[in-house]
Amino acid sequence: MVERYLAPTTLDEALKALAAGDATIVAGGTDVMPQSQAGRFKLGRTLVNIRRVAGLQGGAKEGDEIRLGALTTISQLREDAFIAKTLPVLAEAADHFASVQIRNMGTLGGNIGNASPAGDTLVPLLVLDAVVELRSAKGMRRLRLDEFFTGPGKTKRTPDELITNIFVPAPKPGFVARFAKFGTRPALDISAVSVGIAGIVKDGKISNVRVAYGAVAPTPVRGRAAEAALEGKTLDAATLAAAAKAAQGEVKPISDRRATAWYRREMIHNLVKKVLADVAHG
Repeated sequence: MVERYLAPTTLDEALKALAAGDATIVAGGTDVMPQSQAGRFKLGRTLVNIRRVAGLQGGAKEGDEIRLGALTTISQLREDAFIAKTLPVLAEAADHFASVQIRNMGTLGGNIGNASPAGDTLVPLLVLDAVVELRSAKGMRRLRLDEFFTGPGKTKRTPDELITNIFVPAPKPGFVARFAKFGTRPALDISAVSVGIAGIVKDGKISNVRVAYGAVAPTPVRGRAAEAALEGKTLDAATLAAAAKAAQGEVKPISDRRATAWYRREMIHNLVKKVLADVAHG
């Protein structure tokens, strides 16, 4: 039962509140509140609303990295000119993210912290080689996103830590990344499956390949077999078919109310070919 509500305006205040223990972090509240009301999540005695903490919004280039503040909303990802220019795959994913109302409230850090296997920003971040910055009163550490998730709704974040920023390498010349999801409706539904593919395309060949899938495993996952089928290859029909087959063989989806396991494997096969065709055309 919540006994105390805090709305810190500085990072130090927020970290101090988490260090005291038995605290729940809320920013947009689009995941935490519905889950708690449904009995799937128990709120701590202290509710810490970090929405007003300064310095954790927007994107900026810092050296050879791009920093994305954890409190950046999904609407900002979709509409920010800098993000659209440097990381268009994130803007593309944000354009298919839930409803306008949820985009306005939901945050990038919240989507990561919620750790849904179907989280729409997670697949693009995986193909961007994202790193999560975590801060506590004891210090700061970074974790690669592909090592951050441990299961549905579970991560390596400790209770006293706050996701503060996400860093991705600044894209190199020729870098292309695309994302696609499939649900009953284009945006409002949770993904039945999603696919992200990235790489450097030069002279018709792709290198530094990254492939990721959503909603086909307990966590968002990298597609290592599909990456191997693509690395250094010409993006012709034979390569697209081989990568799609590899993807279909490496995913391990379950059947649930959104789709059967068989259907998800078929959709992964088809989406990989579609996204690869988009990548091939830049």
